[in-house]
Amino acid sequence: MERYDELRRFVMPEVVFGPGAVDLVGSCAANLGLNRVLLVTDPGVLSTDWVRRAWESLDREGVEWRIFSGITSNPRSAQIMKGVDSYIEGECDGLVAVGGGSPMDSAKGIGIVVSNGGHILDFKGIDKVAVPMPPLICIPTTGGSSADVSQFAIVNDENRGVKVAIISKAIIPDMALVDYHTLSTMDRYLTACTALDALTHAFEAYVSTGSSAISDLYALSAVELISQSLFKALEDDSDRREIMMASLEAGLAFSNASLGAVHAMAHALGGYLDLPHGECNALLLSTVVDRNFHGAPSRYRELARRISIPVDGLSDDEVRVRLVKAINDLRESSGISGGLRARGVTEDQIPLLASNAFDDPCMVTNPVRLEREDLEDLYVRAL
Repeated sequence: MERYDELRRFVMPEVVFGPGAVDLVGSCAANLGLNRVLLVTDPGVLSTDWVRRAWESLDREGVEWRIFSGITSNPRSAQIMKGVDSYIEGECDGLVAVGGGSPMDSAKGIGIVVSNGGHILDFKGIDKVAVPMPPLICIPTTGGSSADVSQFAIVNDENRGVKVAIISKAIIPDMALVDYHTLSTMDRYLTACTALDALTHAFEAYVSTGSSAISDLYALSAVELISQSLFKALEDDSDRREIMMASLEAGLAFSNASLGAVHAMAHALGGYLDLPHGECNALLLSTVVDRNFHGAPSRYRELARRISIPVDGLSDDEVRVRLVKAINDLRESSGISGGLRARGVTEDQIPLLASNAFDDPCMVTNPVRLEREDLEDLYVRAL
């Protein structure tokens, strides 16, 4: 309860949620006074109707646009700097991102450098962005990253093989246009990985040492929504409203409460081995929960309740075992099987991965103090 007695700031963009939200981007850009935007996406999303609908909406409002799609998963710093060049060459005055976490984080990175100069890696860490970005409108097309509502941007320092986190209220998008129909173009496996990413956001936000009464509301609601609706969403690509709502709520929670060891370890994996972020979180969550449990037992008991585990009368150890099993069952039943070894992780890589994870800002709010040796052990257990 002491967390509720402390001062907390809760920040978020303007959000429009529902069918057809993507078609509002033109009027939103016009309302922000934009004349020419850089439309940031990736090759996969570019092939869908969502980008076409975005530029048609911009056309209707007389807002000019140019596309930058040179983005991969785990976006590289060099890609973002090329996006800066495209923004400047096009004489743009704002940004629209259409896609998952990679295009949205890239758009944030472009905006940071456009306003502040320098190189995107100069801004790694917390509150290093002095000048706010140009206006940014995000249209998410995956149900997990929540970059459309967060103050986080994750960038791959490809020369060092490390993902760096940029955390600043100056990079919160101006608007998030959240149309859950965009999730219909995700395949089953991507749907599972991104949903487990959102579940991890909610779990880590709720047990974070930076949590608050408001972030707790969103985190717990997201956990319930995912546990109740994931399998329905996997079977029916037209029925993913709850998954998108859960992603939104989990994003609002972690943007304000921060995260923990799961994300620190996943960032290290993504930076060094270029593994998909949501998949990494899915593979690591149960192992970290098992290690963290006794640092926040009452909070993990509540999370267990929210995924329908009866906890009354059980000891903390009994709840811990059931919660870990439930997370693993959910992951495997959704089609995410195997461990890190099956993704190419080897034991000789673990010391470097643990060192990189230890230096990640997400470790600051983990409910348990973990040393490099602890992180090495967790990687080994997740193999």
